[in-house]
Amino acid sequence: MSSVELDREVRVLEVPLATVDNDGAVSLVSDWAHSGRTAYVCAVNVHSTMEAARDLGLRDALQHADLNVPDGVPIVWGMRLLGAPQQERVFGPTLMWEVCRRAAESDIPIALYGSTDETLAALQVTLAQAFPGLRIADAISPAFRPLTDEEDAVMVARLNASGARIVFVGLGAPKQEKWMAQHRGRVQAVMLGVGAAFDYHAGNIRRAPVWMQHAGLEWLYRLIQEPRRLWRRYLFNNPAFLIRLGVQILRERNQS
Repeated sequence: MSSVELDREVRVLEVPLATVDNDGAVSLVSDWAHSGRTAYVCAVNVHSTMEAARDLGLRDALQHADLNVPDGVPIVWGMRLLGAPQQERVFGPTLMWEVCRRAAESDIPIALYGSTDETLAALQVTLAQAFPGLRIADAISPAFRPLTDEEDAVMVARLNASGARIVFVGLGAPKQEKWMAQHRGRVQAVMLGVGAAFDYHAGNIRRAPVWMQHAGLEWLYRLIQEPRRLWRRYLFNNPAFLIRLGVQILRERNQS
């Protein structure tokens, strides 16, 4: 039994989110890894929430996750307005960093799955410098295309043979959420979908200034950095999310 209990969830649109803070999430992952549990954790933001409304596979993966944490500030705002007034943000890169710290202290081997060989190499250097006792059992950059069943079986066997008890998955949404859902029970570890955390910690992406993070404007900072890739996601998804969230809040308040 975990030392941190998931006593309640708040549903934002179609996604159930745990009322847990960063320390609680780290403790859960560590406890699950120690117990040999196969599970997966999703860091949920506006993009993944809105994609889940259109993508049934992603919605199913999020609804059946062992733990969904609020990665985006607008998601936190939604949870606070829907009954969890003290909810804090559990940012994917920070969660990854603190889980690595706990893994180094507890001698829990980890693995990295996703991104490019170059990013993984830089990431391993960063983690080794920050956490000298951390055991990185494997680092895999899968092909940037759907794997065949045979290739996927090789990847699963390799991860399991490495002895990793925590696997960080950096495939990006919605691919990583679907991958983890499909591999729970096959990959013998706790899987964490951490999105852009590999790029953050490898030095490929800079974090927004603290004031922008607190104001919920980290999306704007990223949009400025990568406008061609992200403009559709933010300029369409963010207003649509706020409208749908407002409708949900009004509906639930009327019902109560």
